[in-house]
Amino acid sequence: MLLSKINEPHDLKKYSVEQLTPLASEIRQFLIEKLSVTGGHLASNLGVVELTIALHYCYNSPVDKFIFDVGHQAYVHKILTGRMDKFDTLRKHNGMCGFVKRAESEHDVWEAGHSSTSLSAAMGMAIARDLKGENNKVVAVIGDGALTGGMAFEALNHIGHEQRNLMVILNDNEMSIAPNVGAMHNYLTKIRSDKNYLRAKDEVEQLLKKIPAIGGKIAKTAERVKDSLKYLMVSGVLFEELGFKYLGPVDGHDLPGLIDSFNQANNVNGPVLVHVLTTKGKGYTPAEEDSHKWHGISPYKIESGQVLKAVGNPMYTEVFGKTLIELAEQDERIVAVTPAMPGGSGLVKFAERFPDRMIDVGIAEQHAATMCAAMAMEGMKPVYAVYSTFMQRAYDQIVHDICRHNANVMFAIDRAGFVGADGETHHGVFDIAFMRHIPNIVLMMPKDENELRHMMKTALEYNEGPIAYRYPRINVPGVPLDEVLTPIPIGSWVKVREGEGFTIIAVGPMVQVAEAAADILKREGVSASVINARFLKPLDNEMLLKLAQTGNKIVVLEEASQAGSLGSSVLEFYAEQGISGLDISLLGIPDRFIEHGSIKEQLEEVGLTAESVVHEIQKFRSEHQLTYGKKANPF
Repeated sequence: MLLSKINEPHDLKKYSVEQLTPLASEIRQFLIEKLSVTGGHLASNLGVVELTIALHYCYNSPVDKFIFDVGHQAYVHKILTGRMDKFDTLRKHNGMCGFVKRAESEHDVWEAGHSSTSLSAAMGMAIARDLKGENNKVVAVIGDGALTGGMAFEALNHIGHEQRNLMVILNDNEMSIAPNVGAMHNYLTKIRSDKNYLRAKDEVEQLLKKIPAIGGKIAKTAERVKDSLKYLMVSGVLFEELGFKYLGPVDGHDLPGLIDSFNQANNVNGPVLVHVLTTKGKGYTPAEEDSHKWHGISPYKIESGQVLKAVGNPMYTEVFGKTLIELAEQDERIVAVTPAMPGGSGLVKFAERFPDRMIDVGIAEQHAATMCAAMAMEGMKPVYAVYSTFMQRAYDQIVHDICRHNANVMFAIDRAGFVGADGETHHGVFDIAFMRHIPNIVLMMPKDENELRHMMKTALEYNEGPIAYRYPRINVPGVPLDEVLTPIPIGSWVKVREGEGFTIIAVGPMVQVAEAAADILKREGVSASVINARFLKPLDNEMLLKLAQTGNKIVVLEEASQAGSLGSSVLEFYAEQGISGLDISLLGIPDRFIEHGSIKEQLEEVGLTAESVVHEIQKFRSEHQLTYGKKANPF
């Protein structure tokens, strides 16, 4: 077994290309077996086995820099760089990250959980290399789906202009997570389908070389003839016009062919793009047949491909998708918009029911936001369904095009809060902080699925500007659902439990945590109120003023960045009102990135548990008794 003999990339160079060919099958079997237990990104990694072997065979990592776009396809890279024994801990708390991680290995030179960043990073490393007078290689691996991201085009344009030595590998598997959309996808399809191009190009080039250089006119027109052929045969012309030398298409599962192409690329002066065709899920039939489902997968049975999922209540995403169909049946103005995540955002059935009112723009969050603003201005009711972590990429458009115009866009913000195994690049913990300070927007978060449905109705009926509802990546509590949906008064909070002396202000799933804490405190003889702060903007000013009059000790509980989110807004409100002397404690996510693990482990790590709330209130009680004792006995 060759795999057991590969402990570092240099070990690959001990073998011939022919000897390495069986290694791909061994790696695939290893991944299929390990991920059947841990889960993870299977299909994308099965598709790049030969590609990754060829990279490490031809180049010298970490001197040569490999930059993987997104990084969820770097499992093979991790295997070849000495981390094979860590796969039992993949995506687990304190275990190996599912993405490229600089702290894990010197071979991991660039981290990303979002797409379309690799080309800019590669350009930065190439510039740094040249300024330092070094001569190492810089290689960026980017998928065809990531090329729909505007940032990738900005980088292509700059790289082509600068003409520095840099290689881009276009991993073309016709997929990002969902099937790709758009003109770039159609362009690449033409290249893939053109089987005659390479042969015709080679024949013409050979013919031109044989023409004696006796006529200046022939010599001058030779390159023009080749250019005309490029335009005629389509292949690679876009990239060559941008300043790249185009090589391909190359079979991404032909190891000798890949190595030959990379060696050819090494002889190119300036930027070169190698177009590699791969099959997502290669080598495992269930993953090949449904690479969307097997992009990120839970543990499964290898023989049948049956996914082992715990039986329970539906996810919030599913409730959103079903409710949006209900609302769309009542209001034909509703249009769903998503940046390449129709499945993850719960919109597959909506697309089946309303194909003309479902728009997948590809990996283009900025474009989606501005497009929604324009649709709203024309009287439509766009629902921008997006993960919180991906919405970060559209921040300027939210400020400039949506909120500044006061466009009536509805945001459905999925994955709000911790997301578990995907870790720090995917947590939806910053959106409250970066959205609530923007004028004109309304922000909501439900404590359960029934309240989510009413919030969706609230957003639909709201006509005064942008409005957002955010929901977590967890199963719903399973509360009864109201048949009739009614709008919720904007900015209204609800007291879900009465108490004296202490008040817990909570939002979203933290309402259940607050109630659990109140139950513990009740058994200890302490009475605490619980408020469902379902509106993050505007706040319920009336309730906050009444709360200040009670003199209650206040704990604000939220699964979001402590800096700038709900707790900050409560403090700001009291400061604006000139109210001081209140005892307020903030429990949120501290000022650091939280790594991968289960959501339960992540909540425990940052102290967002019922026990932590109880401890905070016990601290209030201890401080109060200490203060009282000092007042009673000043000597």
